[in-house]
Amino acid sequence: MKSITSRDNPLYKRIKALVESTAQQRRSGHALLEGLHLASAYLDTAGRLPETCVVTEGALSHDEARVIVGHIEEKRVVVLPDALFGQLSSVVHGVGMLLLVEKIDAVKPERIGDSCVILDGIQDAGNVGSILRSAAAAGISRVFCAPGTAYAWSSKVLRSGMGAHFLLDIFEDVEPSDLLARLDAPVTITDSHGVSAIYDCDLSGAIAWVFGNEGAGVSQVWRDAFPQRVTIPQPGGMESLNVAAAAAVCLFEQCRQKGLLR
Repeated sequence: MKSITSRDNPLYKRIKALVESTAQQRRSGHALLEGLHLASAYLDTAGRLPETCVVTEGALSHDEARVIVGHIEEKRVVVLPDALFGQLSSVVHGVGMLLLVEKIDAVKPERIGDSCVILDGIQDAGNVGSILRSAAAAGISRVFCAPGTAYAWSSKVLRSGMGAHFLLDIFEDVEPSDLLARLDAPVTITDSHGVSAIYDCDLSGAIAWVFGNEGAGVSQVWRDAFPQRVTIPQPGGMESLNVAAAAAVCLFEQCRQKGLLR
């Protein structure tokens, strides 16, 4: 294992630049996985090795961290002093581990006949990550992110997704016109002012779920193409749910109707 003790080290400077800029992460095609959970999920689920594993001297005394490091070739492991790692970390009281990995690119299907999720301009990284997590938990295999949606492989989305990225095919900057040409699954648009309650709808088949922007909702191109919209009844009187909460309710109501929750 290689040790780095200076912030002037080229690798350290490269990783710090990625930590500080989501745009830089997007341009480089790399992602940063911080913490033991994401590192373990990547190794176990994605079945890949990281480009670099950065670990602190202190973390090497942690049993789980040592197990993770033991699955990675030594030439890929870099050890940092705890203080130097602190300038890369956004996790409070975490165990010092960070994986630098290549973003996983999936092949876009010609036809989309199974259930999927379409994120239509959802800007909050926490919401995007939470929806990815719910989608993976509900057995969805594909998520399509329209332009204006937060970068799915940013550090904030990855932390919120808790490993969901490695169970999903995620497609970014997909234009609605492209999706409309590929979709065979019927589209369901969620809307706080929708006509039909989801509990009165047949959700037992394949559905392309469209979840819209936190403020503006689903964009007009989807409304024009699919005027039928559904809503989640809220007897407490709130006008709307957070989009991530709404997505979880919808996806698991579909699971319930399919008989998958028994």
